Amino acid sequence: MDHMKYIESKKNDEIKQLKKLSATKNIRKTGTYMIEGFHLVREADQYEQEFVKLFVTEKYEEDRLVKKYREIATVVSEDVANELSETKTPQGIFAVIKVQAGDDVNELSGKWVMLDDVQDPGNVGTIVRTADAAGYDGVITSLDTADFYQPKVQRSMQGSQFHLPIYRMDINRAINLAKKSQLKIYGSEVNAQAKPYTELDKIDDFALIMGNEAHGITQDVLNETDENIYIPILGKAESLNVAVAAGVLMYGLQSL
Repeated sequence: MDHMKYIESKKNDEIKQLKKLSATKNIRKTGTYMIEGFHLVREADQYEQEFVKLFVTEKYEEDRLVKKYREIATVVSEDVANELSETKTPQGIFAVIKVQAGDDVNELSGKWVMLDDVQDPGNVGTIVRTADAAGYDGVITSLDTADFYQPKVQRSMQGSQFHLPIYRMDINRAINLAKKSQLKIYGSEVNAQAKPYTELDKIDDFALIMGNEAHGITQDVLNETDENIYIPILGKAESLNVAVAAGVLMYGLQSL
């Protein structure tokens, strides 16, 4: 069996191009993005993502997964792996895969989470992962929400990005889509008209909107919600982190 291509220097042109895939503009331009770590690469394979390239250190050379993609695999040195990695302890396996459908959806059904300008990559990834765990049907992010193809978001999602659809579009379009699909729209917001989520009646089809960490949901979006809901604070904290609040609401609305 032929040996795989080997790259030793982190100054290699292909490695330089690969490094650029952490930027949103280059992800959108090339239609590809990079994932890192054996768990994510294995999940991408299991859920039939389209692999473009695979980069591994020598310890993975005889791995079953690497053998499957041998035609597009390249062995890299530890120096190169350290250069490519976004983590302190790189595992030495990276895959370049095709981006999924960005906003190609005309109808929604079931339970959805919408993110209105959530900025922190860790929050976005955690919300997607929790939506997956709570049995939601998908996530829609606004155009100003942290891009779910960013490496930090990818790591936080831990493979959930391959389990449920994630769309990125103008938030007003998302709301119109939900209304057209006859989903009830809940906004996570504390105001005079809002009610505790525990007082809601159980329904099967809805969209839950979570807002920006500092400013919450924009007023234009609040004007379009059917009902605004909040989590009662039992202690002295003023508020909850948006990812924590999303988790409480997602599970709470499922268990009414």
